[in-house]
Amino acid sequence: MNALAPHTFVTYARGLDLPTLTDVFTEARCPVRTAGESNGWSWVTHDATALSGRAVMDLARDITGYRYEERFGGPDRVETVFLASTPACECPHGQNYAIPHCDEHPFNFSHSRGGFERTYFNVGRRRESRRHGDLLVRELLDAGIVGRETPAYDADPSFNADGSVTMRIITDHFGLPAVT
Repeated sequence: MNALAPHTFVTYARGLDLPTLTDVFTEARCPVRTAGESNGWSWVTHDATALSGRAVMDLARDITGYRYEERFGGPDRVETVFLASTPACECPHGQNYAIPHCDEHPFNFSHSRGGFERTYFNVGRRRESRRHGDLLVRELLDAGIVGRETPAYDADPSFNADGSVTMRIITDHFGLPAVT
């Protein structure tokens, strides 16, 4: 996966074809900037300066659950990965992983299935340690991004500052295609 353009939201969906995914976001008044389909994933991108990140992330969660059950044939049929290339929220309430961030700064990563966000966290600058969910923990531990011992950070404080190592782990884990 190539790096996301700054101020971009991308939602990957497995279990929905591209026209359906695009229609859902368009109907919800989340205009799609670009879209594509590859490796079993459909994806749409949005301009983060024009939309509420919270609304886009919530829709990425909701399409996996009961709200869309009738339309898509049941919960657990759709899985989504939401990524944001916006800065992590610096708001005081946004520093705690279980507290929703402000609308402009959604979590940088969210994985949803069955209508629930199963795992979410921000990436880079050691923010992965403030996460909800266990998905990717093994990979993050092996890369020295989280855990009691983080030799990469100890040797180089700028290690993974931009979150590129974490994003590579996410894209490798899910097999996400590059966004153009």
